Amino acid sequence: MTNKEIANKLNELGKIMELHDENAFKIRSYSNAYLSIRKLDTPLSEMEGFEMASVRGIGKAIEGKIKELLEKGEMDTLNRYLEMTPKGIQEMLKIKGFGPKKIKVIWKDMGVETIGELLYACNENRLIELKGFGKKTQEDLKGKLMYFLQSKDQFHYASVEKEAFELVEKIEERLYENFVSLTGAIRRKAIILDKIELLITDEDNIDEILDEEILSLESKDDDIVYARTPNNIPVTIYLCDPEEFGSKLFRYTAEEKFLQSFIKTNEGIDFKELETEQEVFDLAKMPFIEPELREGDTFLHLAQKDKLPVLIEDKDIKGILHNHSTYSDGMYSLKKMAEYVRDSGFEYFGISDHSKSAFYANGLQPDRVLAQMAEIDKLNKAMAPFKIFKGIESDILNDGSLDYEEDILKKFDFIVASVHTNLKMDEEKATKRLITAVENPYTTILGHPTGRLLLARTAYPLDHKKVIDACAANNVAIELNANPHRLDMDWTWIPYAIEKGVMIAIDPDAHSQEGIHDIHWGVCAARKGGLTVEHSLCSLGLSEFEKYLEK
Repeated sequence: MTNKEIANKLNELGKIMELHDENAFKIRSYSNAYLSIRKLDTPLSEMEGFEMASVRGIGKAIEGKIKELLEKGEMDTLNRYLEMTPKGIQEMLKIKGFGPKKIKVIWKDMGVETIGELLYACNENRLIELKGFGKKTQEDLKGKLMYFLQSKDQFHYASVEKEAFELVEKIEERLYENFVSLTGAIRRKAIILDKIELLITDEDNIDEILDEEILSLESKDDDIVYARTPNNIPVTIYLCDPEEFGSKLFRYTAEEKFLQSFIKTNEGIDFKELETEQEVFDLAKMPFIEPELREGDTFLHLAQKDKLPVLIEDKDIKGILHNHSTYSDGMYSLKKMAEYVRDSGFEYFGISDHSKSAFYANGLQPDRVLAQMAEIDKLNKAMAPFKIFKGIESDILNDGSLDYEEDILKKFDFIVASVHTNLKMDEEKATKRLITAVENPYTTILGHPTGRLLLARTAYPLDHKKVIDACAANNVAIELNANPHRLDMDWTWIPYAIEKGVMIAIDPDAHSQEGIHDIHWGVCAARKGGLTVEHSLCSLGLSEFEKYLEK
């Protein structure tokens, strides 16, 4: 069990104890342990007892619970509280911004125990008179509940990719004479999925993979099998004959609008019974269109003109920008983060800890900014030719200004400008706020522009074209935040940004060494928008990036 998983279990225990009016000191101790453990460098599983006891926030009682988690993978105390708590109330704890205090009022004062009941209560205006609520709070909660219900049984692409690839490998081992491929949304690398889809030839031996080790059967039609992985992810398997594998793979991979446009464009051509997908494109007399581009008809039209982009790949990323260290809310020191990036084969590293207004993330006051810059100078001498760039993730304040005076702003090599607070904006306010930040001469990159958290928080409304136009006019890059819970900007706006000459910065927003590798998810999303090396800011080599900053 990882430190993050242990920390989350302790945090869950603290929250659920608060629902049951337990001792406030105990509840606070679990919250403090959560905050300490999630930032530890060394895995708890590798610590001796005396080492664990020396960690801030870990007393004897919590040490015992950690050991229990490491030995059994569960905690008796947490299980006991879960048994006392309705499933619906447990679900409410997963809704961002809806904490134990308010949930307790809903549960104890109203007797509401499911999210469906709570949404009905909101529709009936039954929360307005409750302590701690009101009309505005009720409307906000209603939006959160609707989004939560819409998001159930959906998955981030990042949480499914590895299992999907491993599933294909296992099936190929069992059914070594069959053709096997991912298809559907997962083959297109859709950022949100509701299932894994597979295409397999020869239904005669399909039962060989329907066991608890690989897949559990749910139901079976003539040529479709519905199953689940051991981790309970839904799987749909399409069955076909070998001689039609290419035709079916093309059909099931394509998003509906793409498929209909393709059929209309190639009216009268018979694409049935083709063994390979390449034969489909050969018949259509167009180049192969990568699966990621088979949504909508934008890239279909480019293929007809033989103008498809050469898509960016993981190996094209030369530098890692937008990262956090222990100076703010990161898990590793500046030195350790930089060394890890260098040792991972990159040419440069941009540190961008949180700015002073981000008190919730230990944002840097000006004296700490200068201290960090002094450390960077020393590290750059020792680590050359690898280079650390001095950056900051500056909060975009409510009026659109950046979070330091000019005498500090001008000292940075680059600035990622991001909105973190006052997210409840209408389109006019949000657009004006971002454009004001973009027009600041010190802004280099507009960070996660819509503030969305996939499956957790909707984006604030934005006039994307106006913001992208402002970035073009002010030579500001737009971030595609590669954290799989963000992937913001949305890939659908990449073609317009490219048209306007705006560079896209695929940034991991890494708060740990492992977080650097989120770059992969950003590249997956960027490919869907047709991003090329030429329009990728972080694909610039070190000397090219230095020249870019000089401009």
